[in-house]
Amino acid sequence: MEILSSQNSRVKEWAALLEKKHRDKQGKFIIEGIHLVKEALTAKADIECICYDLEKGIPSELSEVSAGGLDVEWIGVSAAVIGKCSDTSSPQPVFAVVHKGNPSPDGLLKIPNGLVVVLDGVQDPGNVGTIIRSADAVGADGVIVGRGCADIYGPKVIRSTMGSLFHLPVVPCDLKKILPQAKEQGIRLAGTSLQARGNCFTYDFTGAVWLLFGSEAKGLSEEVRELMDDGLLIPMHGQAESLNVAMAASVLLYEALRQRCYT
Repeated sequence: MEILSSQNSRVKEWAALLEKKHRDKQGKFIIEGIHLVKEALTAKADIECICYDLEKGIPSELSEVSAGGLDVEWIGVSAAVIGKCSDTSSPQPVFAVVHKGNPSPDGLLKIPNGLVVVLDGVQDPGNVGTIIRSADAVGADGVIVGRGCADIYGPKVIRSTMGSLFHLPVVPCDLKKILPQAKEQGIRLAGTSLQARGNCFTYDFTGAVWLLFGSEAKGLSEEVRELMDDGLLIPMHGQAESLNVAMAASVLLYEALRQRCYT
């Protein structure tokens, strides 16, 4: 199939996915570039269609992955169509439309000694994406995203994840409901705190623990902070006042990995 006009009705629907309200309404999102589309194919994500630059053809890297017989619609499109559906000034030669799905946090509650990241009002897309990527890198069991965070299906977040969005559960959720349930299951809720007595290198990360990270400006909300069991300091021997939330998350996640796999 080929679509050359940027005024085509399907193209208009795809382009609308660059805005959150339309992603929510359609239950879909766009991913751009060979790497992200390849990651989605490999993960067997629910892909509606893959659009490629008609003049350049289907990238060979994607042809190899798609040979597994996935039921995906391939559409050759013009450069004008790609430009209309891209969030960047230099569009990639391929993009895909993917269904969101309806992930549930319930499974995360039942994982023995689970390691889960919880985001509370983290608004910067780059930080949200980087934290998801770090969680994936250490083998965390999932990421729970509370209200007030950057949309995990937004283009900037997706680019920052580098495909990790397809590797582990990333679940939008009401923290006021899920966190009390986690505590009832015996899961410890830990997060960084300037008032903490213990530091992250003396804390026991080997049991079931969910790591809480708050907004860049205000930290954890009062409601979430009241539910937190353990406050942790990240020692700093230099003169930096603080770490940004993505770096802080990576420090705690890698200490958890060290304790779980390298002691």
